[in-house]
Amino acid sequence: MSLDDLRARHPRRDVLPFDSERQYMASRHDGATYVKGAPEVILERAGEVAGARAALERYAADGLRVLAVAAAGPGAVDAALERDDVRLLGLVALIDPPRREAVEAVAACHAAGVDVKMITGDHAATAAAIGRELGIAGGEPPLTGAALAALSDDELRERVRDTAIFARVAPEHKLRLVRALQAEGEVAAMTGDGVNDAPALRQADIGVAMGQAGTAAAKEAADIVLGDDNFATIRAAVEEGRRVYDNLVKALAFVLPTNVGEALVILVAVLAFPIHDGDPLLPIEPVQILWINLVATVSLALPLAFEAMEPGLMRRPPRDPGAPLLSRLVLLRTVYVGVLMSAIAVALFLLAFEDPRPGARPDPSVVAEAQTLAVTSVALFQIFYLLVCRTLTQPVRSVGLWSNRTIYGGIATLLALQAGFVHLPFMQALFGTASLSAAEWLLAAAAGAVIVPVVAAEKAWRAAAPTDRGLVRHGR
Repeated sequence: MSLDDLRARHPRRDVLPFDSERQYMASRHDGATYVKGAPEVILERAGEVAGARAALERYAADGLRVLAVAAAGPGAVDAALERDDVRLLGLVALIDPPRREAVEAVAACHAAGVDVKMITGDHAATAAAIGRELGIAGGEPPLTGAALAALSDDELRERVRDTAIFARVAPEHKLRLVRALQAEGEVAAMTGDGVNDAPALRQADIGVAMGQAGTAAAKEAADIVLGDDNFATIRAAVEEGRRVYDNLVKALAFVLPTNVGEALVILVAVLAFPIHDGDPLLPIEPVQILWINLVATVSLALPLAFEAMEPGLMRRPPRDPGAPLLSRLVLLRTVYVGVLMSAIAVALFLLAFEDPRPGARPDPSVVAEAQTLAVTSVALFQIFYLLVCRTLTQPVRSVGLWSNRTIYGGIATLLALQAGFVHLPFMQALFGTASLSAAEWLLAAAAGAVIVPVVAAEKAWRAAAPTDRGLVRHGR
């Protein structure tokens, strides 16, 4: 058949566009009006045709999307199904198999604690069959739009918990579903592409519009627009979001303890160290702390942003959105790591410092060497602590030694800068430092490495008590 020829011989005189409430469309041609749409709507007006309903149920049970086509005599398109001469022409069964990546993405979302629900305008049996293919199933059979409309808000909240498939649903029902999920304390993400989907997309905690098939209204109402209209991209976004959040927490777990440790060094010096002629004796001078913050933040903290996804990331339950960013794990580590770092810096300073006779001013060169040893121990301590911060709860080997090569670039950068800080004359003049011997470098490295077994012991302790790892274990 030639479509152009058919259109030339049977020009369209009028059209009634498809509407989700009517569930059909109609077009008027010379001598006849044709209708296509939901089979149950058209069969109700076209009368019983032998085998039609049985075929509909069979096709729908096989996951086929079924349209009914009917004809009537000439007349207005908006009353096409109200005339007595409506006759069924046939059923059209379409197959739209789920993408393989969509099936895998649904399974990954379920493993991550993300409850996937399907809202469709298809026949309930078709929706159930497609849901089985996708791995979407609930404790209840599919809920149709007509049944949903008859439920009160409280009844809908009860049904939405265990129902995973909603069929023959109108766009306005989607808004009720989103609100019902939110009333149950869920974080609701909603996908949509039509103008009528805009209210539900706006109401959802995360509105996701289709970038290719979506209307401008849907895209404007959404928080996220999918460029490829692929559900697997949503799974990838969840995965990437969890990785970014993990890395943010790792950066906090690295930066906070080291800053607390530097503050404790000054606090200990002010409270316990002597003052000579109004000048306090400090293990680390303020300008030297500024140096540590400058080089460590740039060279060590930033590479944590490039950490790869941890094993099992998508098998964790979702975190509580109301949970504080600074978890008990981060706060505990901030305290003991900060105390340990300050204790090491003060201890090495005292080890290298020779206390003069009472009342005498210390030798500036001796103080400079002791302070340089303390600063270097803090810098090397941060390098070792960075390595164990690559994963907050698991052994470092679990994330792979080379999964984030920028870490080693940052470490090399810090070592080069610290070597210049210690040995270059202009740096010594600027920061009041002194050269260290190889033995002193090794001493500072050995002292800094103490953090590795300490954090490893804490991780092992948490692994033995899995109910308290600082991870949220509720919510969907």
